[in-house]
Amino acid sequence: MDRFAGKVAVVTGSTRGIGAGVAKRLAAEGAQVVVTGRTREAGEATVADIEDAGGEAVFVRADMRDPDDIEALFDATVEQYGRLDVLVNNAGVETNTGIEEATMDDWAFVVETDFRSFWLCGKAAAERMDTGAIVNTSSNHAFLTMPKLFPYNAVKAGINGMTRAMALDLGPRIRVNTVNPGWVAIERTMGDMDPDYRAQIESIHPVGRIGRPADVAAAVAFLASDEAGFVTGTSLLVDGGRTAVMQDDMLPDYRARRGQLGDAVPDANASGEASGDGGSAPAEDGE
Repeated sequence: MDRFAGKVAVVTGSTRGIGAGVAKRLAAEGAQVVVTGRTREAGEATVADIEDAGGEAVFVRADMRDPDDIEALFDATVEQYGRLDVLVNNAGVETNTGIEEATMDDWAFVVETDFRSFWLCGKAAAERMDTGAIVNTSSNHAFLTMPKLFPYNAVKAGINGMTRAMALDLGPRIRVNTVNPGWVAIERTMGDMDPDYRAQIESIHPVGRIGRPADVAAAVAFLASDEAGFVTGTSLLVDGGRTAVMQDDMLPDYRARRGQLGDAVPDANASGEASGDGGSAPAEDGE
């Protein structure tokens, strides 16, 4: 596949997890990819994976809480590749805090990383794009949520609104959409998960499993590609049907059903570390 041949993409929060999966997918489809995050070692490892697979990428260190770093990131992108075609706003952190426990520091940590940076990156990208696409990573927490995830859940709902605003203000030159993942197998939230609890989580997804970074990356690649040329200002849930559920105790065990079907149910061709979009301690920027 060469949907992004000759195109340049910046993926924020791409040193690990979903972001790394997106960077690898875009590179596999021909994009020259700028990997970025706060941890150089992890970022360079992602670049090495891309290069080992025959793709092209470079790492630029940037802290999404620092407006100067953001400007420098996009300057470096244009200096390196001479253009910019795709931005994937993916950097994200969260705190295990509710409305009453959250502090001003918690608020600043999440809002500046997960929300303000999306605006600043979108603005910087638009100034350097002729035409292109922006994909913002939100979450199924934009629609349904759980306790002790404030302000993360509020910010994720805000991203959907920001996407609509961007789509109106930047169209038709730049299309802007949101991808909303649910439980995804990344280490940030599932690395230490009890196997029985993981089985329970899998059983309440209508597809009978937890997602993988490649599931989200495939959706991002579609939204960023010319195939989605008539799609802008929308939010795409990639959550295995989880948000379609109203009441868990009414569900069959979808994991068991999946096992009965065996190879009849296709799987994404993806590797992914184990964890999900549902609650963890503050972490390195990256969904």
